[in-house]
This record gives sequence, structure tokens and C-alpha cells, in this order.
Amino acid sequence: MFGTERRGVEIPLLASNFETSVSGVFIAGELGGMGLIRNALAQGRQAVEAIHRTRPKGRSGLDLLIVGAGPAGFAAALTAKSLGMTFLVAEQDSLGGCVFQYPRAKLVMTSPADIPLIGKVRFTQTSKEELLEFWKDVERQTGVGSQMHYRERVEAVDPDGVGGFIVRSSKSEYRAASVLLAIGRRGTPRKLDVPGEELPKVVYRLLDPQQYANARVLVVGGGDSALEAAASIAESGGTEVTLSYRGDSFARAKPRNRERIAAAERAGTLRVLLRSNVRRIAASTVVIDHDGRDLVLGNDAVIVSAGGILPSEFLHKTGVHVETKYGTA
Repeated sequence: MFGTERRGVEIPLLASNFETSVSGVFIAGELGGMGLIRNALAQGRQAVEAIHRTRPKGRSGLDLLIVGAGPAGFAAALTAKSLGMTFLVAEQDSLGGCVFQYPRAKLVMTSPADIPLIGKVRFTQTSKEELLEFWKDVERQTGVGSQMHYRERVEAVDPDGVGGFIVRSSKSEYRAASVLLAIGRRGTPRKLDVPGEELPKVVYRLLDPQQYANARVLVVGGGDSALEAAASIAESGGTEVTLSYRGDSFARAKPRNRERIAAAERAGTLRVLLRSNVRRIAASTVVIDHDGRDLVLGNDAVIVSAGGILPSEFLHKTGVHVETKYGTA
């Protein structure tokens, strides 16, 4: 189920073979609504198998250009290599995609999965670092690294007039018969749009809780990423942490993360402000509206974990149709 009765979620329209409304452009993984690692791995493989079955023969350029090197994109690359396709992967960041952006030592929950060229992977609970190191080993073992272009952002996908595409990136231009979008939904972090948000102390993801040792930290958001960030910093010790969320509860978060927050509250290492909104950010303070009154808190760092904005403009320019789901399949 995607979205709720009141909170819609935008999902690209996909055929059963993962093809979008644009013939030759496919989507797998989180952008299509499947964010779990196991599902993303399976979709990346299945999408490339479908592309391989119908790919045109004798066309110049690449058989496939994959955008994104997260679980779906990496599985897609391994599948393409196993099938002898000509391909490359353009990733704006590093191997792992959304997993790379997880906080240090975050526990990653997944399930056994079949990965092309490797076989069955039996991870069920591991750390971010262990999972990324495993993927790097796979990259080296299979030789797929030569087709992985990191720090390269795809900016446009346009028809080439002969049934394929011209893909323009921050570094080059490519011709490809098919394109697989294996990018995350959080193309652009959702901002608070309050005075002071441009200050350098405001960030939109947590990489290492230890960097906030002995600091006064405000985390904003009510989803898993916000709760994980707040709990990780609070558990590192010596830090004053406040978690601000506009809702009445953390209903969308996993039970394990809600338990971590409750434990940190009981231990006195974390303050939770429900029904609150950040009003402004200053160099050493933040002002928060909490239940109709302003609180002024000392502050050294702000982490905004309010989700991301679907890369709608990019999809629209590419011609991909999107629909809003309100608690429907």
C-alpha cells in the first residue's frame, strides 16, 4: 500500500516489466515505491532481464544506461554484465546510494537474495559498513567497477530520434537504447523554509554521530531517519539532543526506533517535542513553536530529516507519468 487516506505518495506509473510511460525508460527500486533492500535487488535484476529480452539488435551506443548505484542499480549492473550487455552506471554519489547515506554503524535489515554473478546472499541484519564493504568486494570480484561512474550526475534523458536516448550528465553525453532509473525518492531534501536555514550548521543527513560530541543538537522529523539520527547522537553520550516533530506521535517509524527514542528519553539524554515547528535558526540558538508557545533553545547543530522531494521535475522533463496514491496498491 502506498500513502494513506490523507497523505498521498507520488509513484511513477509502471508496467509489469518496470517500463514507464516512456518506451525504453524503466524504473526499479525506491523511486518506484520499493525501498527495501531485498525488493530493490530483485527489481534491479528483473528490470534488466526484461530489457535484455526486448533490446534492439545492431544499434550503436550502449544497450543500457543505469542511473544510480544503490541496491537496485548495483543489481542491475551485475545482471547486465552477466547477460553480456553494453552498459554503464552513472551515480551522483558513491556505491550504495541511499545505503551510503545511512548513519555510521546503522543496522541494516535485509533478507536473503540472489545476486547475479554472486549467488545467494544471506545477510539478514548487518551494519552499513559491512554491507558496503561486501558490495565493494563484489565490485572487485566481478570487474563491474569499470562500468561504474561515480560523482557523475545525470541531468537529462532525451529521445535521440531513432528509438533510443541521449543521456546528458555532469561529465559527458551518452547514447543508449534503454535507460533504467534506479535513483532514490529523496532527490532533493525537504527544507524547513525558515530564517537561518542557510547557516552552515544546518545539514540534511547524519553521517557520523561522533562529530556532534558535546554539542547541542536539534533533529527535525518524525520518520525513521530522524529517530535513528536523534537516538544515535544521544547514545554516543555527552551531547544535548532535542527531537522536534510536528505530529502527535511517531506512528510512521519502526517499533525498534520508537523504543530507542523512549529509552533515551527515560535516560535523560534526549528531549522530545511533539506538536512542534521550527520558527527560526540563529548562530547559537533555535526558536521552536511548541504547543503554541515559543521555546528558545541553545543550539550548535541542526539536522533536518524531513524526507525528500520526489525528483518530479526530472521525471516530467523525461516524460514519465506519475500518479498520487492515497492508501492504494
